[in-house]
Amino acid sequence: MTTIRPAERGEAKSLTALCVRSKAHWGYDAEFMRLSTPAIIVREADIAAGRVLVGCNARGHVVGLVRVRRRGKTASLGLMFVDPPAIGTGAGRILFEAAVQLARTLGAQRMTILADPHAAAFYEHMGARFLRNAPSDAIPGRTLPFYEYDLTSGVVP
Repeated sequence: MTTIRPAERGEAKSLTALCVRSKAHWGYDAEFMRLSTPAIIVREADIAAGRVLVGCNARGHVVGLVRVRRRGKTASLGLMFVDPPAIGTGAGRILFEAAVQLARTLGAQRMTILADPHAAAFYEHMGARFLRNAPSDAIPGRTLPFYEYDLTSGVVP
C-alpha cells in the first residue's frame, strides 16, 4: 500500500532522479531525455511551499510524486511520476487522489494536466476529460494531450 506524505527539504535531487527514471522507462532516446529533463526538475521552492507530495511503499521508500500549483481557480498537475518498479501497483491512483485533494485544499475548482502520451489512458481512467493537444513544455514542435479534471464534483476518483 502506498502512503502519502509531503516532500521534505533536501529531497529535490532524488525526486528529480525518480522523474527522469520514470520518463526514460517509456524508451525515449538520450536527446529527448536531455530536452525533457529541465521540465521535470523538482524544485526545493515547490517542496518548501507544500506543492510536492510523495508516495511511499510499506518500507518507507519513495515510489512516486506529484506537484500541484494553483493559479486562480485552476490548479495544474505539473509533475506526476511513478518509479518504474512501482508502475502497476496502484501507486499512481493514490498519488492522483492526493493531487486532487491538494488542489481542492488550495481552493482550485479544476485541475489541468499536460500529459505524456503514455499516461493519457491513465488520466482518462481517473476521470480527466481530454480538451485538446497542446504544445509540449519541453520539446519544440511536439504536442501533448491536455486534460482537465473537475474538482467541484466532490468525487475522488
